[in-house]
Amino acid sequence: MEETMTPTPANLDDACNNLALRKAARYLGATYDKALAPVGLRATQFSILQKLNAHGEMTITSLADMIAMDRTTLASNLKPLAREGLVTVEPSAADRRARIVTITADGLSRMKAALPLWKAVQARFEESFGADDAARLRASLGTVLDTGFDPWAE
Repeated sequence: MEETMTPTPANLDDACNNLALRKAARYLGATYDKALAPVGLRATQFSILQKLNAHGEMTITSLADMIAMDRTTLASNLKPLAREGLVTVEPSAADRRARIVTITADGLSRMKAALPLWKAVQARFEESFGADDAARLRASLGTVLDTGFDPWAE
């Protein structure tokens, strides 16, 4: 029977999945943020606009589930987009408790302006990291979402 070693404080950094993921996410996130800055978007904002463009209007809850973010954080991310007129957030006609998010014409225009910048940084990452490795990384990270945790359950 193989024995699993418990990490000691000296090698905890090397064994922590969360730290490794967050370091990489901060590094890559800052890279995408810098690339999108000329059009006044952050990477998270671009992702929100892209999802709304691809899927149409949706509830905050549905959008939060789609991008794996809690509703409160998503609502905070939507405020500047709404202030700039890039999205609208309105009560649902079907359920007044739900709020519907919709990309506006200005939001679509901004997303389209950001798309070449996103494509360029995406291509640069894949050239440096390797396109096949990047595809495997995305697939592996996607399976993380199926590990059974429920981090935003109330």
